Amino acid sequence: MIHSVRAALVGVGGWGKNHARVLHDAGALCAICDADVALAKTYGERYGVPHYASLDEMISAEQFEAAVVATPTTTHAKMGRTLIGCGKHVLLEKPFTYEPAEGKELAAMARRAGTVLTCGYIERFNPAVESIRDIVARDRYGKLVLLEFHRENRIPLHIKDVGIIYDTAVHDIDTANWLFGEMPQVVFARSGRVSHTHEDFATIMLGYAGSRTAVIACNWLSPGRSRMFRAAFAEAVVTGDFVERTVRVDGEPVPTSEGEPLAGEIAAFLGAAAGGDHNVVTPHEAVCVTEIAKAALLSGRRGVPVYLDLR
Repeated sequence: MIHSVRAALVGVGGWGKNHARVLHDAGALCAICDADVALAKTYGERYGVPHYASLDEMISAEQFEAAVVATPTTTHAKMGRTLIGCGKHVLLEKPFTYEPAEGKELAAMARRAGTVLTCGYIERFNPAVESIRDIVARDRYGKLVLLEFHRENRIPLHIKDVGIIYDTAVHDIDTANWLFGEMPQVVFARSGRVSHTHEDFATIMLGYAGSRTAVIACNWLSPGRSRMFRAAFAEAVVTGDFVERTVRVDGEPVPTSEGEPLAGEIAAFLGAAAGGDHNVVTPHEAVCVTEIAKAALLSGRRGVPVYLDLR
């Protein structure tokens, strides 16, 4: 799809290179910026767009309406302030910001500027999760009461400033909030570290109203890659695979839609930036995920539940 919105990309290391590909395929990519000059040059030349080592330099030299930021988490607030301050629509990769207060500041800036601000919680655009969302919306199997998520993989070498809760568990936190349609009231977590600077394994329990519960187990210790979920409804159990994008109801496969989740996420962001009514993660939802992740870190350190009020 060729899009009228011109979008710049800030950061092409790690996950950023995938944003570069998808933005290019959407006909939206107009410039690339990365502090690594060689990396910026490589991807700029690959996709035939100007490349810069400085965000300020790119803003001065290029005309664009939107930007995707795929830099280390601790830089998101600074990048967001700069871009929103220039009137740009912004998609910040997950997690939204390192501190919830930073996310709230950016949200207020975007409201004043009238710009779109969203976060890259890509699983919302995964066909498997969309299928579960449809089941919930149609009330096909009664009340959703329990969600279980399991993710494991080797440590991503490019993730250095946060641990597995901020990098990985946040996906399932957002998915649980989205499927339950509300925020949890209590968080309890156990986490630890084997070979990463930060925690590299964690189990998190989120308690929602009406005794509904989400359990998230993740680790960076396994040589294999697994991303699975289970949803227990009053009348059926639905299982799914994030990687294969498949869903089963009581063991029987059900059809899911086609499409790459990142392409869906980018299309929604560009559509919203163009003024359309698209389903993107709201700043409030993104801030709440950060609040919950921060509470999980605190609970893991103290060994006690943390109660929240995230209305």
